[in-house]
Amino acid sequence: MEQNNGVRGQIIGNISDLYKIKYNSGYINCKARGIFKKDNLKPLVGDNVIFDPEKEIITELLPRKNELVRPPICNIDQALIVMSVEEPKLDFYLLDKMISIISYNNINVIICFTKLDLLDQSKEDEINEYIKYYKKIGYKVVINNQLEEVHKLLKNKITAVTGQSGVGKSSLLNRLDKNLNLKTAEISHALGRGKHTTRHVELIEIGDCLIADTPGFSSLDFYNMNKEDIRNSMIEFTEYMDDCKYRDCFHLKEDGCKIKELVSKGIILSSRYSNYKKFIQEEEDANGKDIRFRTIKKQ
Repeated sequence: MEQNNGVRGQIIGNISDLYKIKYNSGYINCKARGIFKKDNLKPLVGDNVIFDPEKEIITELLPRKNELVRPPICNIDQALIVMSVEEPKLDFYLLDKMISIISYNNINVIICFTKLDLLDQSKEDEINEYIKYYKKIGYKVVINNQLEEVHKLLKNKITAVTGQSGVGKSSLLNRLDKNLNLKTAEISHALGRGKHTTRHVELIEIGDCLIADTPGFSSLDFYNMNKEDIRNSMIEFTEYMDDCKYRDCFHLKEDGCKIKELVSKGIILSSRYSNYKKFIQEEEDANGKDIRFRTIKKQ
């Protein structure tokens, strides 16, 4: 497709300053124009671009519909959060944090639990209760042996596969496409996490799916998110906010808070509420400000 004296394509890979672009069923490696750096712009995997095929230069970045800082990727439809229940142990704090950040970026969330075969029956029953809860509040949840269901969710989508190192991301992708043969690594028991085996962000073609196999999360923060954004990213809170005494309740110190009542009754998962309070505290610590409640009593 010709446009602006160039060709339109999509970046599907990036190593250093070289970008792999897919276009018209072909591929080309290009560098970015120097002016991008001057304008503080950096092409990302997922970017739709205009490039000069003769000079092998990206000349224009087209508008993005979304963007993540970590992993550095854009224009994705959904994120598949892969979480192991053992080795490493299930970290609900990290899971809820990823859900909040991804949801804030208007990206649909799918949760995939792995390694349930390592649990005894009582622990597996407990995990199944968590799975029911996340499904109840509106998230799609699968386990890694439901390959047909996973494939169906990924069909015709650009999906970022995210999660800690060692949880089984590469193993899951290898099972979806036996020709991939992505590297996997044993868990480092001393560190409690996997060795980093994915060195760069890349869109992998699996039939009619584009998968972003991304480096494990080494850090994660609420980039560009304020307290209201964090609160509103808790999907089950939004359903009951109108029942709180105050119009802009943060569900922390306010009296007459419906969310705190539902947590005490077990209707809202206590771990989700506990993690929410930690998220708010992190945002406050990062900005060095006291919480300012804009609590307006309803008429």
